Amino acid sequence: MRPYLVIHALLIVIVTLSPATATAQSEKDVTEEGVYPPLWDLAFGNLLDFPVKDNKIVINAWNYQERMGVYKNLLNASARYFAAFGSQNSGNILWGLPLQHGWQFRTGRLADPSHGTSCGYKDGDLLCISERSWWSCMNYYLSVIPFLGAVEAGLFGQLQYEIEILPPEEGRADFCYNVADCWSRIPKVMDEWKDFFEYMLSTEHKAMSPASSSSFKMDEALGLLWRAHTSSIASALPKFQDRLKYLSDPEGIFGEDWANAVDFIAATYFSTNLQNTNHLQAFLPQRMLSGEDVAPYISDFSPQQNRVLFSLEVLHKANQLTGGLLLKVWKKAMSTDEGRKIGRKLIEELASS
Repeated sequence: MRPYLVIHALLIVIVTLSPATATAQSEKDVTEEGVYPPLWDLAFGNLLDFPVKDNKIVINAWNYQERMGVYKNLLNASARYFAAFGSQNSGNILWGLPLQHGWQFRTGRLADPSHGTSCGYKDGDLLCISERSWWSCMNYYLSVIPFLGAVEAGLFGQLQYEIEILPPEEGRADFCYNVADCWSRIPKVMDEWKDFFEYMLSTEHKAMSPASSSSFKMDEALGLLWRAHTSSIASALPKFQDRLKYLSDPEGIFGEDWANAVDFIAATYFSTNLQNTNHLQAFLPQRMLSGEDVAPYISDFSPQQNRVLFSLEVLHKANQLTGGLLLKVWKKAMSTDEGRKIGRKLIEELASS
């Protein structure tokens, strides 16, 4: 594959998904779809809203509303650290997690792809999250694991009850269900999420003061967040290869392409606040891909969605063909503050050209 094509694909993805470009192109999409994830208002905003049984707060992470409640508790408990970065908690960089989950729900990616059950379908249990869904299983490691890391870090203070997550009906060994269980199974991932939340806690309540005088540094927080995020994906990917068999070939390829692209986005310390994430997601497929879909020629997708899908595939193939060298070079370029500033400036110039 020619180097210029690889670089071009990488720049297309980053520029198209950059906040400057997305603001101009997707304002209409964000307004129509809604700023917040589906059913956000109905999600539990307090841990004591969940059932308590045998001195444990019991959460059914295989119900969309309850999994979204996990996110809502994270957003509420961390809001004070982001007060200087936007009103109504809009600057909170944890928004990327529930918004991505909401996109998965809205586009049918949490439903049973085998169609062996009615889980996740309108004519069945719409709020059901299927353990056969590759997307829902991957998301478990970006919802329950961050949440339990926050519990361990003390984000919610001294809890009166322990937290217990209900297991799915199938594939129970692929998941962990409480702090101790997750520490024993995936200690590195738990460590990195705990580090992120402990960083926030270490700044105390100084984030209430102007950003310039606060000990909370957004760049440092983003670095820790993306380290934990990519660690979750790296841990989950090999566990759920068998779930890809339920997807069409284009959908499965897109899922793995998207997971690969996250590593590149992470290196730029992309700020996953409310506005940026909404704009980014406007360019993701708004339905499951079928066996007949071939980007960039999908008729009911926008030109930007087609271009992003095609570019994600090119980027993934290029990274595979170079044995991961492409990602290593990109990370090296983005490894310093100055490098990231140059990268952002380049993105802004390309977006405005």
